[in-house]
Amino acid sequence: MTGRLAPIRINGAGPTGSLLALGLANFGYPIHLYDPLSANQICSRSRAYALTHSSRRLLTRLGLWDELALFLSPFKTLRLEDRGINQFVSYTYLDLHPENRSSLSVGWILDHCFLMKLLMSRLERSSQVTLFLGEAADQSPFTSDDFGLVIAADGPRSPTRAHFKFPWWSHSYSQGCLTAKVRFRDIDPEKAFECFRPEGPLAILPLGNTDFQVVWSASLHRCRQLAGLETSAFLDQLCTILPNGLEPDVLLDSPAAFPLEISFAPKLHQQNVVLVGESGHRCHPVGGQGLNLCWRDVETLLQLMTSASCVRRGLKAVPGRYSRLRFFDLLTVGLATDLLVRLFSNRQSAFLLVRRLGLFMLKHSPLFRRVSLQAMSDGPSTLLQKLPK
Repeated sequence: MTGRLAPIRINGAGPTGSLLALGLANFGYPIHLYDPLSANQICSRSRAYALTHSSRRLLTRLGLWDELALFLSPFKTLRLEDRGINQFVSYTYLDLHPENRSSLSVGWILDHCFLMKLLMSRLERSSQVTLFLGEAADQSPFTSDDFGLVIAADGPRSPTRAHFKFPWWSHSYSQGCLTAKVRFRDIDPEKAFECFRPEGPLAILPLGNTDFQVVWSASLHRCRQLAGLETSAFLDQLCTILPNGLEPDVLLDSPAAFPLEISFAPKLHQQNVVLVGESGHRCHPVGGQGLNLCWRDVETLLQLMTSASCVRRGLKAVPGRYSRLRFFDLLTVGLATDLLVRLFSNRQSAFLLVRRLGLFMLKHSPLFRRVSLQAMSDGPSTLLQKLPK
């Protein structure tokens, strides 16, 4: 295949671009992977990701899951709290689709550093991948005619998307987001929390032992103010919003604040240029859908580019089919996360009634819990078709 194909250019070597590059290289595609950051800079980012079962299946198919297992922090319980009505519901692995229950975990948390070091190691060893990172990255203009495909995986401010003048719709939330790694006292290391509060959601995600990633949504001004506090003052503020019984002990990194938005490219391709990951869409971090949504982009593109028809006919039909196949998943997840944020930030009596009814159904209906968890874990499209094994 390599001799018959022009190289595939991937702009962006973060988790999405690197995983896609590795998957395509494994099938024999020649890959040119570009990023303005060096490998060390890419790997050193301080953050963590919530992985769902759709990501587990993809990583397993690419032969990465077993190597990452040592660095994964599973959570067997996910507790949802609505602070506005003082109600909660807990998900366990028994609420998963039967195909997923053997894992005994609702989801996993993975540190960015461990993930990227493994991906970079694999990419550096691959004879199919040429890396152009840091100073070696070619920032000069290029044409898409030089490559079989140009894939933009260069993030929400994608220079590639801007260069090729893709239409782009974006709405900024009044909320911002603050992330921090915190060590707690006497906490269940296999329990995750998603707390809906009037000022925005709060997620507490296990990193192993008693270390947790805190994802705190509030007004952007407040998030930036919190990020600038001294350690003791920050932990004092965190104490005021935590679920009962949780006590922070040590702040493990420097909190980072950033704005939140919902964004969408109405069309994910132009000729042989394709938008993948956050270059094509972005949603609110509530529910930890971000990276999993990006990796379902990767999964779809890999399936199309490694299909028998693609091998016979070439890449010409791939961009259009990719755009059509991803539309439903991206639209439904984007709308669902937006609806959750608006619903749980609203104090009007009618919305409080809807929330009470929703929490009641989740608490007392195993079917309702399974369907909602499947949509979060595997993507809404799996509700309409057979779940992949």
